[in-house]
Amino acid sequence: MLRPKVPTNPTPTGLVTPPAVVEPTAVVPGTHTQVPAPAPAPARPTVQLTPGTALALVGGGTAVVLVVGAVLVSMLLAVAITGASLAICALVIRSLVNADAKRR
Repeated sequence: MLRPKVPTNPTPTGLVTPPAVVEPTAVVPGTHTQVPAPAPAPARPTVQLTPGTALALVGGGTAVVLVVGAVLVSMLLAVAITGASLAICALVIRSLVNADAKRR
């Protein structure tokens, strides 16, 4: 039925470098090389939480939560108002169309 076409590689143009020759290394049995232990990681400075810092963190977190909540509530309110106004517009248009159809 359908025979796939095998792509042919184009001949290279320009400067072609020969592949690098890898020299084999001799393995001598019985010799072990000792791998040095990795250096210990430098100690991090510890974070000191003072009562003032903790109070600032709590205040900042509370402010973020209140701002995000206010934004989300306002977006929900905007969607609700838009939906209600569209529903009212649909009712008015439907009543106008029905009233026009009854007069004919």
